[in-house]
Amino acid sequence: MRKEDIEKIHPLIHAILDKGMKVRWYFEMVNFTGWDLPGLWEDLKMDTAHATDYEKIAMVGDKKWQNWITQFMKPFTNADIKYFNIDQKEDAKNWIESQ
Repeated sequence: MRKEDIEKIHPLIHAILDKGMKVRWYFEMVNFTGWDLPGLWEDLKMDTAHATDYEKIAMVGDKKWQNWITQFMKPFTNADIKYFNIDQKEDAKNWIESQ
């Protein structure tokens, strides 16, 4: 992901927060190779600023390092974070929408 990608997401977060809701992410990492350096920095800044605003994060992928990223994120947010293999994406969607 690039800095420009993160900059597109940030207003969406504020739209959710302005409605008094918490943010839930469903992040599907198919053909995802990671962040470029400016994108990683922008993502870290956004996540730090909104650490208490995230409720659930479903990470869906097909690589071991993607599961590792999910585990790495846990101490930096109050959100409930789960990793799902790509063949479990329907489970991930159901989980992210559940109470």
